[in-house]
Amino acid sequence: MDVKKINLSELITRPITVSPNTTLLKTRESLLKNKVKRVVITDKKKPIGVITEKDIAKKIYELGSNPINSVKAADFTSKRLFVLTRKNSVQECAKMMKKHRISLVIITDKDSNLEGIVTETDLVKAFLTKESAPLKVGKIMKRDVITAAPSDPILHVESLLLKYGISRIVIQRNQIPIGIITFRDFVPAKIPQWIAESADPKEVQEYKYKKGLEEIHSNQMSYLFPFHATDIMTTKPITVERDDDVKVAITRMIKHDISGLPVVKNSKLVGIITKADIVNTLAS
Repeated sequence: MDVKKINLSELITRPITVSPNTTLLKTRESLLKNKVKRVVITDKKKPIGVITEKDIAKKIYELGSNPINSVKAADFTSKRLFVLTRKNSVQECAKMMKKHRISLVIITDKDSNLEGIVTETDLVKAFLTKESAPLKVGKIMKRDVITAAPSDPILHVESLLLKYGISRIVIQRNQIPIGIITFRDFVPAKIPQWIAESADPKEVQEYKYKKGLEEIHSNQMSYLFPFHATDIMTTKPITVERDDDVKVAITRMIKHDISGLPVVKNSKLVGIITKADIVNTLAS
């Protein structure tokens, strides 16, 4: 079966929705209660925006001392939603995700009413369950891996994440991956923890150097100086062999709820594979 030709009707999931007048706190409650990463804002059944935990964290940070009850879901309406229909194919969805570097597509009916969503993870799962042609990890992995040493200061690790706009750093010793560090593993000195846990590198950088930060925040950098990669990294990282089938990598990502794996050959680091690499394959 060619998974690229499958209609999105087979992958659609029904999202949790909120109305434009739902408060910020109620929206966050919906995320936590339903254990989802996002909710869709609808107005008379039509999608007008998407809110993630990261969006809420950013808004809380921006509020400062202003009342949180004043914020409504309507404040998160998107300038642009990426929309397809259930008749579009997996390949068309993957192309949209690749082009716009997004992980979510809204599915609507002929009247522009919300029918559901398709996520990057949905596409990856479709590849796992419906693709019959074999594909080796080595064929689609990225060979240029940004790494750090166990003894590197975590401020150096942070600078690598920011410089290259990536989500994870592989910690290696003698070319063997011994750990992984992501933004969820440490708290950058000048931003709240809830932003560090979910923000992408560019947003972290934006908050770190945002004008108006109190002078005391700059002094908080000092507590990070004594720490090194080994102090915060996730040890014994889940890896995949270069000659393994991509489905092995997908299975491990789903099982461990992660989006990327170091790729090894004879225990030596040779690359990295992410969900985005699999989506890009579906787009071609």
